[in-house]
Amino acid sequence: MPKLVMPTRSYGLMREMKTRTSINDDLELEFPEAENILVWARKMVRERAYDICEMPFTTYLAAKAVGIKITAIPLFITRNFHHQAIHVDTTAGLSNPQDLEGKTAGIVRGYTVTTGVWARHVLSSEYGVDLSKVHWTCTDDEHVAEYKLPAFADYDSMGRDFKDLFGNREIVAAFGTLPEKVIGVEPLIGDPKAAGFASYHKTGVYPVNHGIVIRDELLDQYPDLAVDLFGALKSSKDAYLASINREGNLSKEDSLTVELENGVKGDPFPYGIEPNRPALEALTQTAFDQLITPRKFNVEELFADGTHDLVG
Repeated sequence: MPKLVMPTRSYGLMREMKTRTSINDDLELEFPEAENILVWARKMVRERAYDICEMPFTTYLAAKAVGIKITAIPLFITRNFHHQAIHVDTTAGLSNPQDLEGKTAGIVRGYTVTTGVWARHVLSSEYGVDLSKVHWTCTDDEHVAEYKLPAFADYDSMGRDFKDLFGNREIVAAFGTLPEKVIGVEPLIGDPKAAGFASYHKTGVYPVNHGIVIRDELLDQYPDLAVDLFGALKSSKDAYLASINREGNLSKEDSLTVELENGVKGDPFPYGIEPNRPALEALTQTAFDQLITPRKFNVEELFADGTHDLVG
């Protein structure tokens, strides 16, 4: 029986899934440990090194844009709001977000990192900032090697420390999850968690982060694979959510899950296209607007045949 290699981190959502030894009667599963999933995702898009893989969703969009033969199933195993991922130098004289226009902002890792993409979307959609008038400097390259930066971005800060970038006045802001606290640098948005939930209840956009992709030749070879995988991951999700003791002492992961559950007033991990359509439409549009993809993808074309109507 063929064995499919599927690296993901060991989230609570994946706990039951990783007890499985097969996906159906035809295919076995192997789950190598992937503590740094970004390394595995990079190998997936650069080498198609695995059969199935966890992947940041903007990495996936960038990969599809250059013709890499992988396809997602419509579910997301990490998600959050990214109002908290915009950091500014409090001494730089920024009285409002539009003051970032004409300035330089650092990006944690590459331009196409999903957290940074969503944070820039917040800046443009909620504060009216023209992203092309900000100069973006990246501290790492992209997962998708073929991707070319827009003219208003560079890799001049590759490998640099944000303390130095801020300290030398080379940047006035940073986008992404800062590796460590920088004195004098604070979130742009006051109470960013509340702002994220308020944005969701206004727009319906609940940002998606990491999804699951499959090599296209496997989808051709095993027509039931995508649907069977969706069902198995839904079962694993249901088991995880049912296991959380919401009255007890929660782990960091479970605390975030409950926080998201309370904040969105419902399922913290809705699976399927329709429950996620507002987020997917927003992300495909902003990926085009931010010059990550050459066109706005149609949502359905991003997901495997047979999965478009699945919800879980």
